Amino acid sequence: MCTLVVVFNMWKAPRVVLQIACQSARSLCPLLHRPWLISNSRGVFVSSGSVCQGVRVGLSSTSTNAGHAHNSSVTETHFVDNIRNIAVIAHVDHGKTTLVDGLLKQSGNYGENEEVAERVMDSGDIEKERGITILAKNTAIERDGIKVNVLDTPGHADFGGEVERILNMVDGVLLLVDAQEGPMPQTRFVLKKALGLGLQVLVCINKVDKPAARPDWVVDTTFDLFAELAVSDEQLDFPTVYASGKLGRAGLTPQLDDDLSCLFDAILDMPKPRVDPTAPLVCQISNLGYDSFSGRSAIGRIMSGSVRKGQELGVQMGDGGKLRKFRVSKVHVFSKGKDIEVDEAFAGDICTVYGIADARIGDTVVDLGDPRPLRPLEVEPPTVKMTFGVNTSPFAGQSDAKLLTSAVIKERLLKETLTNLAIRVDKTDSADEMLVSGRGTLQLGILIEEMRREGYEFQVSAPTVVLKEGANGERLEPVEKVTIEVPEEYQSSVIDLMNKAKGEMLNMEFNANGTSNISFKITTRGLIGMRNKILTATRGHGVMSTAFDTYERYNTSLNDVKEFGSLVGSDEGVAKTYALLSAQNRGELFVHPAEKVYKGMIVGLHQRAGDLPVNVCRAKQQSNVRSAAPKDVGNIQGIKSLSLDDCLEYIDSSEMLEVTPSELRLRKRDLVNIKQKTMKDKKK
Repeated sequence: MCTLVVVFNMWKAPRVVLQIACQSARSLCPLLHRPWLISNSRGVFVSSGSVCQGVRVGLSSTSTNAGHAHNSSVTETHFVDNIRNIAVIAHVDHGKTTLVDGLLKQSGNYGENEEVAERVMDSGDIEKERGITILAKNTAIERDGIKVNVLDTPGHADFGGEVERILNMVDGVLLLVDAQEGPMPQTRFVLKKALGLGLQVLVCINKVDKPAARPDWVVDTTFDLFAELAVSDEQLDFPTVYASGKLGRAGLTPQLDDDLSCLFDAILDMPKPRVDPTAPLVCQISNLGYDSFSGRSAIGRIMSGSVRKGQELGVQMGDGGKLRKFRVSKVHVFSKGKDIEVDEAFAGDICTVYGIADARIGDTVVDLGDPRPLRPLEVEPPTVKMTFGVNTSPFAGQSDAKLLTSAVIKERLLKETLTNLAIRVDKTDSADEMLVSGRGTLQLGILIEEMRREGYEFQVSAPTVVLKEGANGERLEPVEKVTIEVPEEYQSSVIDLMNKAKGEMLNMEFNANGTSNISFKITTRGLIGMRNKILTATRGHGVMSTAFDTYERYNTSLNDVKEFGSLVGSDEGVAKTYALLSAQNRGELFVHPAEKVYKGMIVGLHQRAGDLPVNVCRAKQQSNVRSAAPKDVGNIQGIKSLSLDDCLEYIDSSEMLEVTPSELRLRKRDLVNIKQKTMKDKKK
């Protein structure tokens, strides 16, 4: 066993000195594990234990049990030994759900012949189709007589509100970082939230089986991120485990063991729930569910007290909220990957309570005799907005949709705000439209897709950014940090696109597999529609990741006008092959032969700026003269089928998206003056 200790004055040493010290520690002895810090008010001790030491379990009492420093109403009097509450957080596609699958399979909680579904935590249809986690979910595993409540969280920045509210229920987090990509924009966001709440972090370098994996570099960059975001010196001493969720293996070094045992051990060494057994019931609701038989359910962590079946309790939103009474009809807890009914749930555990008809996220379940509600949950404000309204196109009501009035659309949107804290719904000047705000176009797009599958018909406007007013009355707009992984031969194309959108390049790193990671700072306004441009410029090889950064002064130099206009239908009818053959010379088509169109409907992308009216319903005039070279449908080239995400990125302020259960149609906002308006533009 070898140990290296470096001592210096932390008040005079900048962060770069810490990095140099850690790099020196590794270069002096190749057998040393990841350098780590122990600090106090006088200095910082940079040390490194041998590989045999592995995960350090002897953390200081300050950091080990700092899990609920954010719950000031709970007194440090007792720790629950047989429960651990952790959240799995990471950037999108860093392997959270796959690793949770591995933990469930190797937990010993299933029988030999019992089949465990792949990506069992992604239970929604849209989640399975897109391969992403949208909603935070609970499960539980048991290991060595200890129950571990595991909360799987989304990795995409648009669903950051799910992560923020779920961190309220845990004492520590398992931070996954891709062994090739390293920390990404969403990694910074979720880590900042966890450290700000005083949660202990267990770092897992995942996907070390990748051919281009570089775990040492990833550990160093992760430490740099901790050094930048940590709110206390103790948080810089984080344990590290290496893993491959796909293979179901983990280790204390990149040379993995045969199973996930060392990861289980590291999880069990995380902080125990801290409770006050003498205090009255306090349980804040962090998630909602619904059962067709039992009704609405509320999921939360019991900070103190207990919840019993048949008990009469109260629910209250903060100190100033109204105390509402209810009777507990059922109590469920998570155990061995299942949701089971119990007679009573105790402090430190996460439970599901039935019987609260008007439960809301942020409510606190309290004792009627001594109510002590916690502060309501808060999340980052929305950055993107769009209007949802009644479909006003000529084809309105012709689909198989049953839900298409303004009343049912409004009711559905308000229902969404009960379970999604990041969504806001406001009234507009029109009784037929509602203003919906969210974290990004992906989050709003998921809401549109869910409503579409539920049988709603409606129309939405183009997404626009949510502006704020600064201290001096100036306009502020949201700014995001973007990382684009792209093959080296497409670097210049990506940089050129981001420069046109007034993006500022922050960093460029070259990977061993011939790709590079380019980081930018860019306004959210400039990012709208950028994803498809990146995919086109890189022939589908570019991968873009974003995360909200801050609000900055409105950039007046950014031009919001689209580079290309639209081909707009000038007549109502059925698209004819003959007319489409002529229209395709003007741009790229969106409609197929025999498809119904109406005046003002967008039928294609114009190859030049400005809109162009085209009649795609025009049929070839009949004559007795035989055509020398008959044309057929095979001559129509490149008809593009647009997905929902494509449609949202395409439309601008003068256009709308018509949404039905079976169709997506692009249209102009003004359906009357299409031709006249375009002719005026043409004369100009």
